[in-house]
Amino acid sequence: MAKARKKAKKAKRENALLRYFKETWVELKKVNWPTRREALNLTLIVLAVTTFMAVFLGAIDLFFTWAFGLIL
Repeated sequence: MAKARKKAKKAKRENALLRYFKETWVELKKVNWPTRREALNLTLIVLAVTTFMAVFLGAIDLFFTWAFGLIL
């Protein structure tokens, strides 16, 4: 009797895992994926903003380093 319960629990876990992957696959089919062109444009925007922010924050850091050098 105990073996039957263990098998039932194991089968139930496998079914839950299988159901999870099936549901995930169905949801991934619903996703509106960007086109290659859109993905490229968005990547370029992210790189441009990241570069701008790096330069901007570097300039602020350089300014404060110079200002504190004058004070101290």
